[in-house]
Amino acid sequence: MIDPAEGRKPNPEQTEEAGSLPGAEDAPVVLPIEETLDLHAFSPRDIPSVVNAYLEECAHRGFPEVRLIHGRGTGTQRAIVQSLLACHPLVQAFADAPPERGGWGATVVRIRGTQPQD
Repeated sequence: MIDPAEGRKPNPEQTEEAGSLPGAEDAPVVLPIEETLDLHAFSPRDIPSVVNAYLEECAHRGFPEVRLIHGRGTGTQRAIVQSLLACHPLVQAFADAPPERGGWGATVVRIRGTQPQD
């Protein structure tokens, strides 16, 4: 990329593009905590830590139930998510979402120690 004002390439350390900033790819991404988390945006290797941190924050906020969207695909991501949930101390129960909430492309999780909100 040429800077037309100066007729030379800009110094990558001076650009404001996130991808060109040193360490930008390692910067944490802050997401709003809602009752649904779409896991499509995350790398498969990050799923366990993302799900764990999400469940901890949802429990802290008193969410009785959350939905994790892992997609249908081959079922691999669903298996990874559900195997993590099977032994997670904050999980009271989990199941495939009903058809209107994603079917087997999402998992509904009941969080231990919270009460349903009316």
